[in-house]
Amino acid sequence: MINTDPQPQLPNNRVLIVDDDPVTCATLAGYFEQDGYVVAEAGDAAQARDTMARQSVDLVLLDVGLPGEDGYSLMREIRQHSQLPVIFVSGRAEDVDRILGLEFGADDYIGKPFNARELLVRARNLLRRVKGQTDKDEKPIRRNFVDWSLDLHQRCLLATDGQRINLTRGEFNLLEALTARPGRALSRDALLDHVSNRDWHPSDRTVDVLIGRLRRKLGDDPRAPRMIITMQGVGYLFAAKVHGD
Repeated sequence: MINTDPQPQLPNNRVLIVDDDPVTCATLAGYFEQDGYVVAEAGDAAQARDTMARQSVDLVLLDVGLPGEDGYSLMREIRQHSQLPVIFVSGRAEDVDRILGLEFGADDYIGKPFNARELLVRARNLLRRVKGQTDKDEKPIRRNFVDWSLDLHQRCLLATDGQRINLTRGEFNLLEALTARPGRALSRDALLDHVSNRDWHPSDRTVDVLIGRLRRKLGDDPRAPRMIITMQGVGYLFAAKVHGD
């Protein structure tokens, strides 16, 4: 089982680089170690799994094209256990690859060749956001709508019967943005800024993919939605009434 429990007594964040290319590993390790990170390396999914079982990890930099078991499979397994921050760093840089990576729950997706300093900044910002979320007051805060509650601390959906619906980081960030502004149309550009800290372009379909997944989890019929409404030429609007605990 993957151990993702934090160890706050450690002063430096631990980064696991999962890539079978030694040059990529050495480049990334050099930059992150110079910035004060503790770095571990793995050449495939099995080695990565073993590393995460033996020690805590704060961030994973994950390649897709690993020998044997690919990065998508490991990403899916990580999300079954935790919300450990993961950034895909891959030579597969097409839109479909980025969307698939985000669908599996990655927090960011960067194509190769990459700017190491940019990757370092994105990693630092991601860890800062995760730490900020963890450091918040533990008092439960929920947004209630229709038959659902969005728990802002546990980052999940709760049904009226108590069933817990886990959300990927992208799904949660998108639903949080929509429920924070009920009755207001939000553009795809604005929503994309909430779900990703990477560069994007007008043809990016990430938001549409995430909207489809949220509708399925909410039981919101895409042919006649009552909660997440498509605003043609604009973006999306959350139509349900929202009230907090």
